[in-house]
Amino acid sequence: MNDVGANSNVGPGGADLVRTFDGLRDELVSTLWFVVGNREDALDAAQEAFLKCWRARGQISEVVNLRAWIFRVAMNTARDVKRSAWRRKARPLAGAEEDTVYVDHHAPIPDAVHKNEELARLRGALKELRNEEKEVFLLRQNGGLTYEQIADLQDRPIGTVKTQMRSALMKLRKILAEV
Repeated sequence: MNDVGANSNVGPGGADLVRTFDGLRDELVSTLWFVVGNREDALDAAQEAFLKCWRARGQISEVVNLRAWIFRVAMNTARDVKRSAWRRKARPLAGAEEDTVYVDHHAPIPDAVHKNEELARLRGALKELRNEEKEVFLLRQNGGLTYEQIADLQDRPIGTVKTQMRSALMKLRKILAEV
């Protein structure tokens, strides 16, 4: 995608879109992973979301918050991926992803192992949340969106979003305390 940003023929909003999307790609894929359930589908959803955003790049000047707009497109795409009948039939082997170790090569090995253990615990705990709670939590924590942005993104009252976040946090605290 960086090559696209370097091209002067990207049209209105194209360079901003590429720059913003590149800047939040890791957060976005991580968020989508929790929505769709595996890394490959999350990467597919992120790529499809970028393509959808790219096709609409001429409208970017009308977008108030580009980051929130990208997350909205990506979350909708992830929901579509999750609903896809083909995706439901073609799932990876159970436990295959939990066995994968992601190492931060800049952190000392014990720190990296500890971080991976914490992420695995958090992933397990997130699976226990209702979809609405999980999405609010991920958009707030990973996406860095405000409650107002999440409410707008999900077309829900802000009070509902705050209640879902409170519920998610209470459940996560309880689950993580038990482990």
